[in-house]
Amino acid sequence: MSNVEIRRVRGRGLRDFLDVVATVYDGDPHYVRPLDRDVSDRVSPRANPFFEHGDAALFTAHRRGRCVGRISASIDRGHLRRYHDRTGFFGFFDTIDDRDVSRTLLARAESWLREQGMTESRGPISLNINEEVGCLVDGFDAPPYLLMPHHRPHQAALIEDGGYAKTKDVIAWRYTVDDLPPRVRRAHADIAALPEVASRPVSYANMDADVATIMDVFNDGWSDNWSFVPLTTSEMRKMAQDFRLILIPEITRITTIGGEPAAVAVAIPNLNELVRDLDGKLFPLGLPKLLWRLKVKKPTTARVIILGIRKKFQHVRKYAGLSAYLYAELNLSGRAIGMKAGEFGWTLEDNGLINAGIRVMGAKPYKTYRIFTKHIA
Repeated sequence: MSNVEIRRVRGRGLRDFLDVVATVYDGDPHYVRPLDRDVSDRVSPRANPFFEHGDAALFTAHRRGRCVGRISASIDRGHLRRYHDRTGFFGFFDTIDDRDVSRTLLARAESWLREQGMTESRGPISLNINEEVGCLVDGFDAPPYLLMPHHRPHQAALIEDGGYAKTKDVIAWRYTVDDLPPRVRRAHADIAALPEVASRPVSYANMDADVATIMDVFNDGWSDNWSFVPLTTSEMRKMAQDFRLILIPEITRITTIGGEPAAVAVAIPNLNELVRDLDGKLFPLGLPKLLWRLKVKKPTTARVIILGIRKKFQHVRKYAGLSAYLYAELNLSGRAIGMKAGEFGWTLEDNGLINAGIRVMGAKPYKTYRIFTKHIA
């Protein structure tokens, strides 16, 4: 009989859900604990607009009174309307290296998903495809960038031990803010010379409208991507609100062709660079430290989270260099404000065209995250 107790997280139980990572990642020099407030907001129906179209349950595993693992189970009605596949998700999967703990956690998440009518469990996805995705299976020797997960090598093996099989790998790419490769310089110059092309950074004064423009272009350009689900209006508003706190306009671009928004790129400062020693806590000293590092010391790394081109322009020969143009714009502006390196992430392993383009820009794959699926009917 298992000596693992599973608890549904409610109220004060969230503290165990947040703090268990200190046990799971104890001694891992590359783990960066996210801010507790950010994780709390992500799993809160009051703070995360995901819950307008989704539901979730959180669970913790305990042995002899000690919390030794956690998991979430979630359904996204936006995904279900689009794909009609009765697939739910597990996420926030962090556990000690113990089969009994992992199997019990996965079984509890699967039970909740079955109660919601699901026949497939997929993950780790926390809480849907537009948040944290995948279990790290390669690239354990570098800390994660903002909004990217980190795991220990045993965690993928434990997921497979629970009856899951690989569905898809996604890749994170590392790049150096440096001189542009010759092909990128030529593409940038060719696009910049076109009289109908104009480009500008995101504006704080017009943040809501600019975020709506970015997501309109992104949702159009990436709508055929595997498992894609468009952001809702509420999620866009939340993104605009978050951007006001951390966005650096110099590393964003909205590019128009003949006045029509055609291509967008957004990099965000890598807050993980700034919070590694805060242990997830903003108070009493974490917040002033974070603000000083963000506004005065300045981050030196950033993550490109959005790079999209409207479909109607993707196969027009004269605009073939748009993605390289956007990358060059971010690179040049980032270099001017002291950025040293960054991450593209994530891309699908089998998206050959996009991955080839990223290689041309000089980026190198350095982390692989795996998504698993199990039939649970």
